[in-house]
Amino acid sequence: MPMFEGIFVPHITPFDDREEINEEILRELVHYFADAKLNGLVTLGSNGEFPYLSFEEKLRVLKIVREESLLPVIAGVAENSTRETIQLAKEAWDIGVDAVLIAPPYYFKPNKRELLAHYSRIAYEVDIPILLYNVPKFTAVNIDLDTIEELVEEHSNIVGIKDSSGSIGRIAELIRRVGDKINILAGTADVMYPSWLLGAHGAVVAVANVAPRLCVELYNAFLEKKYERARKLQLMVNYLNEVIVKKYNQISAIKDAMRMCGLEVGYPRMPALPLDEEALEDIEQVLLDIGLI
Repeated sequence: MPMFEGIFVPHITPFDDREEINEEILRELVHYFADAKLNGLVTLGSNGEFPYLSFEEKLRVLKIVREESLLPVIAGVAENSTRETIQLAKEAWDIGVDAVLIAPPYYFKPNKRELLAHYSRIAYEVDIPILLYNVPKFTAVNIDLDTIEELVEEHSNIVGIKDSSGSIGRIAELIRRVGDKINILAGTADVMYPSWLLGAHGAVVAVANVAPRLCVELYNAFLEKKYERARKLQLMVNYLNEVIVKKYNQISAIKDAMRMCGLEVGYPRMPALPLDEEALEDIEQVLLDIGLI
């Protein structure tokens, strides 16, 4: 089983003026993130706008990223039905990804029994490294800790979890219960450093799209036990995160911030819209304050 440690970027999907996938920019982004010394890519995560892509488009994006990337690639394969999730996971594995990331179904809210059955069926039917994705902000489902523990005990191919609850208490409990069996990855940038101090293995964070080197520097400071440096870097990351992830529509804000940093990634697909002038000024100020532009 591959190990998933360090900083992974849940990268955006660039679009052109017609809202079509911009394949050339996508290829460039893969190398941009590699140059920043990130540890891997998460393709078709929330920031990849996966709910706005067709099944065929998802496969195309995965193929491009896999062709270009020498880094580990984790594919987001969350679909609303168990059956389609399995189908996408198998297709992603055939393309050559290193693991799949699976959020709960996000239209009909599954109960605890249904969620356990959903993940169990997937784990039985696809012999692929699986990372659970707890993202209550978007799915309105906070995966029960008992369910996670049961899944980890039952299925050896469940190798990690990205927890985007933003709760350091919950992450601490995950580490206590299953941290010696699977990789625990912080899913929100504001808890990276504290989660690592408790024993988490890395992070998958939206801000790595905008400030990949800053996130890598923070992780390296932690590894090198430069704790005061890590503390200061975490506070910088928090400032960025508060504005581009929490304050505005993050898929719009991240693309706007990336363009301000010189990356022509286009705009999100509708119904998401570009941010207004006031929001853009707000984002520009953060980027100036942190020294990204």
